[in-house]
Amino acid sequence: MKSTNFEVVTILLCGVITLLSRILPFVFFNQRHLSKKTEKFLTILPIAILSTLWFQNLFNQTSDGFPEINYANLIASLPTLLIAILSKNLLFTIFAGVISYALLIWIGFK
Repeated sequence: MKSTNFEVVTILLCGVITLLSRILPFVFFNQRHLSKKTEKFLTILPIAILSTLWFQNLFNQTSDGFPEINYANLIASLPTLLIAILSKNLLFTIFAGVISYALLIWIGFK
C-alpha cells in the first residue's frame, strides 16, 4: 500500500499536536500558582469527564428514539467501580474494566 507525502505529513503533524497538547499544560503551569477555585475545578474535572464517558456508553440509541441499557457495559462497570473505590488506583481500575468486559464478551454476553 503506497502512502503519499501528504498522508505522512498529516500523521506526523497529528502526532506533534497530540504531544504538544499533553506537554504544554505542564510546562505553563509548573512554576505558576493557581487560585484555590481553579485548583478545586481541576480536581473535579477528571471525574466529570470520566462520568460523562461512562454514562454515554451505558446506553444505546434505538430507532424509536428511546435509549436502551447496554447491559454488558453496565455489568462490566460494577467490578470496575468496586476496584476503583477500594484501590484508588487508575491502572488497576482500567485493567479491571478491560478484563471484566473481555470476560463478558468471551462468555457470550451481549
